[in-house]
Amino acid sequence: MTKAKYIIKPRATEKSIVAADKNKYVFNVAKTANKDNLAQEIKLTYKVTPLKINIVNSPSKAVMRKGKPGVKSGFKKAIITLKKGDKIDIM
Repeated sequence: MTKAKYIIKPRATEKSIVAADKNKYVFNVAKTANKDNLAQEIKLTYKVTPLKINIVNSPSKAVMRKGKPGVKSGFKKAIITLKKGDKIDIM
């Protein structure tokens, strides 16, 4: 298995685990990732073909911590939909 360039890690949340039952897998991805790059990387890394890829870009936000201003870092995530029968073993 080669080092993933665009996929950082799978997102293990309640919502993403429920989505895995519907053949949708959620990953944190690099800020530079796009749908074409992710499709190629999914094919090479997990040996499955994605039907659809949705990308959500969550921007950074200003926060206050103990009265001091700070920044909550943003992230980019991808929701990969696979055809029936295909699975990705994440856990």
